[in-house]
Amino acid sequence: MDAAFTAEQDEIRRTLREILGKRCGPDEVKAAVRTAAGHDRELWQQLARQLGLPGIAVAEEYGGVGCAPADLALACEETGRALLPSPLLATAALCVPLIAALGTEAQRSALLPPLATGGLTAALAVSGPALATALALTGEDASGQWSGGGRAGGVQARAVAAGTDTAGTDTAGTDTAGTDTAGADTAGGGWRLYGEAAQVLDGHSAGLLLVAAHTGGFARSRTLLFLVREDAPGLVRSRQTVLDETRPQARIELRDVPAQLLGAEGADVLGALAATGRTAAAVLAAEAVGAAGQALARTVEYVRQREQFGRAIGSFQAVKHRLADLYVQVQAARSAAYYAAWDPDQGGLALAQALEALRVTAGEAIQLHGGIGFTWEHDAHLYFKRAAADELLFGPVHRLRAHAADRAGLFADPAAVRPPDHPAVDTGPAADPAADPAPYPPAQEKVVV
Repeated sequence: MDAAFTAEQDEIRRTLREILGKRCGPDEVKAAVRTAAGHDRELWQQLARQLGLPGIAVAEEYGGVGCAPADLALACEETGRALLPSPLLATAALCVPLIAALGTEAQRSALLPPLATGGLTAALAVSGPALATALALTGEDASGQWSGGGRAGGVQARAVAAGTDTAGTDTAGTDTAGTDTAGADTAGGGWRLYGEAAQVLDGHSAGLLLVAAHTGGFARSRTLLFLVREDAPGLVRSRQTVLDETRPQARIELRDVPAQLLGAEGADVLGALAATGRTAAAVLAAEAVGAAGQALARTVEYVRQREQFGRAIGSFQAVKHRLADLYVQVQAARSAAYYAAWDPDQGGLALAQALEALRVTAGEAIQLHGGIGFTWEHDAHLYFKRAAADELLFGPVHRLRAHAADRAGLFADPAAVRPPDHPAVDTGPAADPAADPAPYPPAQEKVVV
C-alpha cells in the first residue's frame, strides 16, 4: 500500500485550509452555529462550488468529483481543525453512501447530483440514541432491534395498498423524475411512517431524510430505509439543545408520514449500514485528529507567550513533558486515521484512538490555559465539547475497542477456530497426554479494553 499523498490531495488540503482559515475562525464558528441552519450557508456553497466538497466521494456520472473515501477523510481532517459546522458529515459520510449502495438507478440519478453539488442536504434518522449501533460501530445487531423491533417505540413502517386514500394525499402519482423522489412508492400504494428519532444530525435543516424504520411485525421483522421530503405532511422537526453546537441535532416526529422505500425490500440494509459505518468511522477519525492537532497547536502557542515567575510557562520541564506526551498521542492517532482512510475495515479502532486523543488533548488544553481556560466562553471549550459529544454519539471508546477486538477474533473460543486438520483435544479424565502434543491453550477471559 502506498500511503503517500498525491499532488491533488495535497492541493485539496491546502486550498481547504486556506479557505477555512479566512472564513472559519472561533468567532465565526460561534456565530454560525447560532443561525437557524446551524451553519454558514454561504461558506457551505463556496466549499461546494470551489472544491466540490459534498460530492468529493461521489462518482462523476452523478455529478461528483469521483475521488475515493480516503480523499473525503483527508478533507475532513481540515474541517476538524476548524471545527467547521456543516452538513458534510450527515450528507457525504452517512447518506450518500447509503443511497449509492441501496438506491435504484432512478433514485441515484435523481438524488446524488443535487447532493454532490450542495444544493440538497440529507440526514440519517435512527430511533433513540442508537446511531453507533445502527452503524455497527459498537456492536452488531443482526435482528435490527434498535429500529423498533415490532414493539412500541422507534419508527414503524406500514405498506399502503395501491389506490388507498391516505388523508387525501395522492401518493401514487408523485413525480419521481426530479429531485422530489421522497414521495410514496409508485410501484404500489407506498409506505407510511410513524414514530420518532431523537438524535438526528442536522435533521432540522436537511432537505431529505433517510429514515430507518421497522416493518413486518414479529413474523417478518426487518429494518428498511425510507426517503422522506422536508415538507412531507405529518413530519415535525425541532432542533435540540446539545452540548456541542457544531454538531446540531434534531428530534424528528413522524405522524403517518408518506415515504418512499430506498431500493428494494430484499436489500441488505443492515449490511449497507455497517459498511457505511466503517467508512464514516475513518472520516470521523480524521476529523477528530484534525481537531486534536489544532487544540495542541493552540496550547503550544499559548504556553510560549504566557509568562509566570518571569519566564514563559512553556519553558518549565513539567509542561514540556505534558505537551510531548500529547504530541505522541496525536501523532499515533493520525497514523491510525490515515491507515483507516485506505482500509476502512480498521475505522472503528482508528476512531477509538482518535476520540481518546481528542478528549485528552482538549482536557489538557483547558488545564494548561490556566484560569482563563476554565471559563466556559474560552475557545478551548469548543474542542472539549466536540470531544465529549462525539464520544457520546459514536462511542464510547472502550466499546469501540471491544467491538474491534470481537471482529478480529481476539477473544474467540479456540475450539471454534481450530484448523480442520487439527484433532480435537479430549479434556476428560481418561485423556491421553500424548494424544495431542500441542493442545490449544484455554480461552482467555474477555475484558473491556
